[in-house]
Amino acid sequence: MSLLETRDLTVRFGGLVALDGVNVGVDRGETLGVIGPNGSGKTTFFNALTGLYAPAGGEVVFDGRSLAGLEPHLIARLGIARTFQASRLCLQLSVFDNVLVGMHHHRRTGLVDAVLRRARFRGEMREAIARASHLLSLFNPDLVARGYERVGQLPQIDRRRVEICRALASGPRLLLLDEPSAGMNPEETAELMRDLQIVREEMPGLSVVIIEHDMFVIEGVSQRVVAFNYGRKIAEGTFAAVARHEEVREAYLGKETARA
Repeated sequence: MSLLETRDLTVRFGGLVALDGVNVGVDRGETLGVIGPNGSGKTTFFNALTGLYAPAGGEVVFDGRSLAGLEPHLIARLGIARTFQASRLCLQLSVFDNVLVGMHHHRRTGLVDAVLRRARFRGEMREAIARASHLLSLFNPDLVARGYERVGQLPQIDRRRVEICRALASGPRLLLLDEPSAGMNPEETAELMRDLQIVREEMPGLSVVIIEHDMFVIEGVSQRVVAFNYGRKIAEGTFAAVARHEEVREAYLGKETARA
């Protein structure tokens, strides 16, 4: 049984159909790559999965439960976490603070505890810092030593790592990564692929859906690939099969070049 299924998922903006009857399934523990030219509906797909856009038709089913009508924070509590193509880090806050934001749903203490039950509050904070340190150390042990520095002082690849750690801190069952290699050079992209392999080894039951323009990343980390164009799913299968698909080649290269 799939962890996630979209059934005829449709999103419209006025007269524009951004997603047109999309059917996609994600198995437990699977890494699914999503490709397509700019404007093909990839990020709209993520936004519909996470409740930022309300579908005009069809439905999203997560672990057997329809997500229809749920607010984004409730969907996150069910076990779906994501990153964004444009960084959503709080650059003036520390590395640890940014990761701890991802643990908000799991907090057992609050303001009253901070004032009246300080030992309980401190204990939970120690556990949270330990969890954040573990996640950061998976990617780059130096990030733990810099945990109290402002995240805006980090290089681009380490900022991406912090974003992924923040998403993982919520304990998701499904992780959505939107263009994680954006702005990286080839060496940093290769490091990112190593990072994603570490995540799969550390959390073998975690399902991952990754949107990427870099086919080197998609080929290296995905077990299955889905291609979008004009809001429709135009191909699905292994990377090699999708890369050979005529409609996919036309979407990227144009008809004349694809058939040459």
